Amino acid sequence: MAEVITKEKSGGKQNKKPIKIDMTPMVDLNFLLLMFFMFTSSFTKPNVMDLGLPAKDPNPIPINDKVIDQLNQITFIIGENNRIFYHQSNEKDLTEAGLKETDYNGLNVSKIISNAYEKAPKKENFTIIVKPTDDANYKNFVDMMDNISISKKERYGISEIKPWENKVYENVIK
Repeated sequence: MAEVITKEKSGGKQNKKPIKIDMTPMVDLNFLLLMFFMFTSSFTKPNVMDLGLPAKDPNPIPINDKVIDQLNQITFIIGENNRIFYHQSNEKDLTEAGLKETDYNGLNVSKIISNAYEKAPKKENFTIIVKPTDDANYKNFVDMMDNISISKKERYGISEIKPWENKVYENVIK
């Protein structure tokens, strides 16, 4: 392990004894400890949210029939600082006054969804659209998905915010 090498010198000087330390056992011990802690520790599993995606339809509907009327949908925009906005407008009709704000309280969001559902001309086509902005956080998205689950509506979609919606959204949050 350690070895002392002595050299005898003639003269009146004191003999220095260089020491050589063998580090091999220390390295072996470090690797053994590292392997022990790696095998005995438990790694955290990532938390994932299961989205109930629909099965692929063998008879797809033609693209012209898939267009959802603005009264058969409600769009929620998840913004920064725990803010959420909603509207039922198209590109031409959306204004700053038409983009309304609410909070993540389950009763408020469920009531908004229920009111929009009651006013929908084709209730079987009623769809909830969720559009998170770049400033939204994951917790708010999960809260919104929970609120949709509470409202018991099965048709919903997640989409990117459109440029015309983003323009109105930016004007509202100023």
